[in-house]
Amino acid sequence: MKTLPINRYRFFQKLQPLSLLKKITGKSVTGCLQVFSTSGSWSIYVDEGKLIYACYSEKMFEPLYRNLQRLSQQISTLPHEIHEQLRAIFETGIENQAIPNPDYLAICWLVNQKYISPFQAAILIEQLALEVLESFLNLEEGSYEFIPESFLDDMPKFCHLNLRLLVERCQTPQSVGVASPREAANPQISPTSQSHPSELFKINELKPKNKSRPNSFRTNGYRPPVYSINTNQHRDQRITEPPVDKKIYTIFCIDDSPTVLNTIQSYLDEQTFCVVGVTDSLKALMQIVHTKPDIILLDISMPNVDGYELCSLLRKHSNFKNTPVIMVSEKVGLIDRAKAKMVKASGYLTKPFTQGDLLKVIFKHII
Repeated sequence: MKTLPINRYRFFQKLQPLSLLKKITGKSVTGCLQVFSTSGSWSIYVDEGKLIYACYSEKMFEPLYRNLQRLSQQISTLPHEIHEQLRAIFETGIENQAIPNPDYLAICWLVNQKYISPFQAAILIEQLALEVLESFLNLEEGSYEFIPESFLDDMPKFCHLNLRLLVERCQTPQSVGVASPREAANPQISPTSQSHPSELFKINELKPKNKSRPNSFRTNGYRPPVYSINTNQHRDQRITEPPVDKKIYTIFCIDDSPTVLNTIQSYLDEQTFCVVGVTDSLKALMQIVHTKPDIILLDISMPNVDGYELCSLLRKHSNFKNTPVIMVSEKVGLIDRAKAKMVKASGYLTKPFTQGDLLKVIFKHII
């Protein structure tokens, strides 16, 4: 069990879970509700009052593996042993790293590798949310806080779920035509949107992010178009898709420190990423043109040609105008970030970084 910081205990009080959920269902509410108790913590992420993800700290991967096992009976592209690969990459691989939701990263990875579609990811998230809410509604005492900016801000969103209808389903699991979240052994995908598909279940179509951002405290100002999906038509069907080759993403790293390059390579799973490391910035440009990477990690402080200048040169090349370029540096000042923006860098990664930091910035820009 994870240890709860001692300061959390001081503010424990009687809780009304329904009242807390009601407070975050407004259209203007975006962020993460975190609730703490002696048994663990709950994180409920909302975007404009709609639930986009929920998890329980003590059972983060167990429900994911169980639901994936059930889905594997219906999705031909999802192997039965997928949980072993996820455990190696996202559970064991990032143990003790500072990343809030490796389980959500795992879902993004499954979509990215075409094991599941965005629609199937939405169904998976719905089932996980039902299990989390069911335990959350039984909570009697604890403390809570709402965080406007969350880990999921920069991540893909697969659905927007109606919290009120999810709660109703949890409270009336034996209603006609509605399955209980406890029925984990049932291989069917039971949609929450049976009665009100347009109200409850909305699935997002993943598209490139809009570069123009509205004035908002959120870092992901763009919200993809939303389409209403009636999931009743998928009941009692095996979802089949033609086998697809799993893409290997090429990560091109330019850093004058071999230690940093080796660290990046050790952080990234070779079944998903091919890491090309270069220490000489003068030779890097021609190698990038030849390699055509999916994402470029570029150290700012290098001899001969620094990262800003190299990024500017890359942006002038027609093949790399839209390739994600992440500036990597120990400098964290506003001036440094402004310089990165001026040369049209896609993002910023501060040294020293953890495996979680690296995975987050990569998933943000390649999915």
